[in-house]
Amino acid sequence: MMKIKVMFIACMAMLCGVLGSVKAEGIFTPSNIFENLGKGDKAALLMVYFGTTHDDTRALTIDAMTRKVKETFPMVEVREAFTSRIVLYRLAKRGIAKKNPIEALAQLKADGYTHILVQSANIIDGVEMESLRKDVAQVGFLFKEIRVGLPLLYSPEDYKQVIEALLPKGKENAANILVGHGTYKPETAQYAMLDYMLQAEGHKNFTVGTVEGYPSFEDAVNRLPERQKKVKEVQLIPFLFVAGDHAKNDIAVDMKQALEKKGYKVSVLDEGLGQNAAILDIYMKHIKYIMDNKPLDINEKKKDYSKGKDAY
Repeated sequence: MMKIKVMFIACMAMLCGVLGSVKAEGIFTPSNIFENLGKGDKAALLMVYFGTTHDDTRALTIDAMTRKVKETFPMVEVREAFTSRIVLYRLAKRGIAKKNPIEALAQLKADGYTHILVQSANIIDGVEMESLRKDVAQVGFLFKEIRVGLPLLYSPEDYKQVIEALLPKGKENAANILVGHGTYKPETAQYAMLDYMLQAEGHKNFTVGTVEGYPSFEDAVNRLPERQKKVKEVQLIPFLFVAGDHAKNDIAVDMKQALEKKGYKVSVLDEGLGQNAAILDIYMKHIKYIMDNKPLDINEKKKDYSKGKDAY
């Protein structure tokens, strides 16, 4: 146990200067999960991905992320889970076995792990995060402690760091459209927030659209003339962790052809966010944060407020 704590302190000291901090005050409270380990306790980190059937992009994104996590946090057992049931089904038909979150957590329990960190590669706090939290809630009682980390975009600081990570991918003399997945729920506003912050920081040659949400791809295209005068060239940038079906079909074919019909010269960045080292660093920061802080129970907060506590 002492050896694990020493390794943790050494790794965290190295990371602090590089990764900075997550600003999520009010929903988390300081608590190092390794300090909660008792005799016989074991901690593990479950990396959760939507998944993909494309072997090429999986190697460049999901495999790369898991490898970086293992290198960054060598004191913790690292496992994987995929959330897309159709991806799991299709992979199984090809003889590739992957677990969903509940199956992966059940295996961790069977292997004797008592304290679990769950980190998703999700971009926004949308339906996939909601589903993951429900999965965790179903089996959370099996462990002494289980924590769920934050998606890529959460605090305003996250948005700023994501923008900094994406700016080098843009073409200076072209309009750059970030194309996200989108969602049918109100959480699609997170894409609009990213677009707003890009403009607020003066990056007029960037705009944001989604495959199935707001802002739509059509919204992004309609804003091109007002964002950058005399636009003749457009670069489409997948705002997706994995450059899979949406990137290869919706973006690289349908959207590209639609813009070309309007007279634009179009290029596509054939790269998922999981291939961007600066983006991976943000995820590492989020993992560090969930190691050092545990979520606050809103009902417990309300009880404290009723007793006169006025801040967290």
